[in-house]
Amino acid sequence: MLGDKMKGQSGYTPPRYIPLDQTDVAPEMVPSSTVPSNQQVIHDPTQWSSGICACCDDMQSCCIGLFCPCVLFGKNAEFLGAESWTGPCMTHFILWGLVNGLCCMLTDGFLLGFPGSVVACYACGYRKSLRAKYNLQEAPCGDLTTHLCCHLCANCQEYREIRERSADSAHSDLKISVVAPPVQTMETPPN
Repeated sequence: MLGDKMKGQSGYTPPRYIPLDQTDVAPEMVPSSTVPSNQQVIHDPTQWSSGICACCDDMQSCCIGLFCPCVLFGKNAEFLGAESWTGPCMTHFILWGLVNGLCCMLTDGFLLGFPGSVVACYACGYRKSLRAKYNLQEAPCGDLTTHLCCHLCANCQEYREIRERSADSAHSDLKISVVAPPVQTMETPPN
């Protein structure tokens, strides 16, 4: 009964999950007579193309985001205007890997959360830039809170969003190159 009362009080409704292979884009029809020609129409923020916990929709970015999040973060930052992916990648590595590891070792795990908050402060700026670029909702919560609580998932979600909305969505910098083996021939043995 208490749960029913709480549902009615919440003002936040999480965005609807839409798989990457489906679309939810409906063209917005604005009558030309209602909008003056010198004013720009501002639309409501759109939903993310995938949910924060939909990492398994793209297993390659999920694995890279889990085992080497600095590379995925660097690729996201490069798309959003960084000169190269290596600078943000190294900054992320230093803030996330080295500082987290040192704090954990030196304090027996007591200060593990503090360095995570430092990398969240750094990463939330890029998430805000991505949201501004594509007019995305600030969901599931604020940018800082999202990176503070679910940094790896947020990193993967941002990569999926960039790949989904970029002009060349088939192109991916994370694709593993496949090299074909050399052609083999069979020779008949001499008699």
